[in-house]
Amino acid sequence: MNKDPKQVVILSGKGGTGKTSVAASLAHLAAQDLSLSIADADVDASNLDLVLHPQRIEEHAFKSGLLAHIDPQRCISCGQCYEACRFDAIIPGFKGAPYKVDPVACEGCNACLYQCPVNAITSSEPEAGLWFYSQTPYGPLYHAHLFAGAENSGKLVTLVKQQARLKALDDQRPLVLIDGPPGIGCPVISSVSGADLALLVVEPTLSGAHDLKRVLQTTLHFGVKTLALINKADLSQKQCQEIEAFCQSQDIPVIARIPYNTLVTEAMVQGQPITAYSEGSAIAQALHGVWSTIKTYLNL
Repeated sequence: MNKDPKQVVILSGKGGTGKTSVAASLAHLAAQDLSLSIADADVDASNLDLVLHPQRIEEHAFKSGLLAHIDPQRCISCGQCYEACRFDAIIPGFKGAPYKVDPVACEGCNACLYQCPVNAITSSEPEAGLWFYSQTPYGPLYHAHLFAGAENSGKLVTLVKQQARLKALDDQRPLVLIDGPPGIGCPVISSVSGADLALLVVEPTLSGAHDLKRVLQTTLHFGVKTLALINKADLSQKQCQEIEAFCQSQDIPVIARIPYNTLVTEAMVQGQPITAYSEGSAIAQALHGVWSTIKTYLNL
C-alpha cells in the first residue's frame, strides 16, 4: 500500500504578497531532492502555470450547481415560474412569448420547476469551468479555470487537490505542493483541508499584518501546523518586528525574512522561479533555507 504523501499549502491573507513566486521556487527546489505533485488551488486567478512552463496533457470540464431551462415549445406563458422565483431570474416573454431564464441570476433552487403546470422547465448542471493536467520540469501540475460568475470554487479546489494527491499516490511521490488562494474564503478552507503544513507568506504592511491574523485563524482552526515567511522584508523593519512579535505570541515560527529584489520581477518576465533564474542571489539562498526547514518539519 502506497504511503500517503505530505501536503504543504502556501497561503496569504491577501493577494500580491509573492505567494505564487514562493510556491514556484519551492517547486523548483523540492524537485532537486524528491519527486512531487503540484496543485494550483487559486482557481479564480490561476497563474502558477506562468512560471512553471507546463505542457498541457489533459483538459476536463468542471460542472457544478443547477441551472433552470424553459422549453419554449412547451411554455404557456402562465407566469407561475415568474411568481415562484425569488432571484428575479425569470424573464417574462413579450406579448405572450415563452418565458426565459437569466443564467447569471438563476440560483438553481428549482422553485420554478416544481411550480410549472406543464413541465416545461428542466434543470441541469452547467459547465462552470475547466481543470487541467499538465507536465512541468518539476513535476505534474493540476490547475483550473473557474468561469467568471461561476460558483463552487471550493469544490473545484478540492477536485484539483484530489487529482494532485492521487497522482502522488500512484507514482509514489512523497510530496504534494499546493499554491493556495489568497484570503480566507471557501477556496482557502478547501485548500487547507487535509494539509500537513501551511506556510503563510506575509508582506510587512498594515494590511499584510491584518490579513495574516485572519488566515492564521483559519489554519489553527483546522489544526494545521503553520509556519510564516515575511516577504519583501526590508520594506519596513518596524512592521517586520511587529509581525514577528505577533507570530511569537501565537507560537508560530517565522522561518525567513525574504529581501525585496527586482530580480523576482525579471524572473517572472522570463517565466522562471527566482531560484532557477538567479541561483546565487540572496533571495534564492533565503528560499533554500525555507525549503530545508520545510523538509525538516515534514521529515522528508
